[in-house]
Amino acid sequence: MSGGSLEVLLQKLAGGDAEAAGQVFLAYEPYLRMVVRRHMSPGLRAKFDSVDIVQSIWADVLRGFREAGWRFADVMHLRAFLVRLTRDRFIDRLRQHHRAVERERSLTRAEWEEGLVARDPRPSELAQADELWQEMMKLCPPEHRDVLRLKRAGALSPEIAAQTGLHEGSVRRILCTLARRVARRRGKAAAEGGRLP
Repeated sequence: MSGGSLEVLLQKLAGGDAEAAGQVFLAYEPYLRMVVRRHMSPGLRAKFDSVDIVQSIWADVLRGFREAGWRFADVMHLRAFLVRLTRDRFIDRLRQHHRAVERERSLTRAEWEEGLVARDPRPSELAQADELWQEMMKLCPPEHRDVLRLKRAGALSPEIAAQTGLHEGSVRRILCTLARRVARRRGKAAAEGGRLP
């Protein structure tokens, strides 16, 4: 975009023209993103993007034009102001993420594979799961308990339907109804001080 057309847009922007604001943003966005990217390390790129910075400063610029009455003598002054604002916002983000970026490091292959191994559940988690299972069995009608057992074993709705002779939609309805009963019972227990009846 030529300097003359930017001057016209700047005048419209100062007059509160929203369309002009969008055009000015599109004109300056690539340059401002380059200002940010020039200083970004790979570790910072994982935390935020240059677009984030540019969009956040642009929101401030629009507010400044509308509410604070900002005016600039020409497009060069506006550009210098935008570059300064972009650098300051980048430094703020850098300070926010600096410690995290310093502490992060790439995992070795052995560490990565070790992290994939699922940990065994804690005894308290096992006890809670057993308590929930007993509660569900108590709330489940006897004719639907096979559905519940198959679901606990990891079977999908089509597999449960095939093994029980029920329609797949019926299997989902049975499981949803049971989930609502458990939720209602637990909600009532929480309201009464945490004791299950």
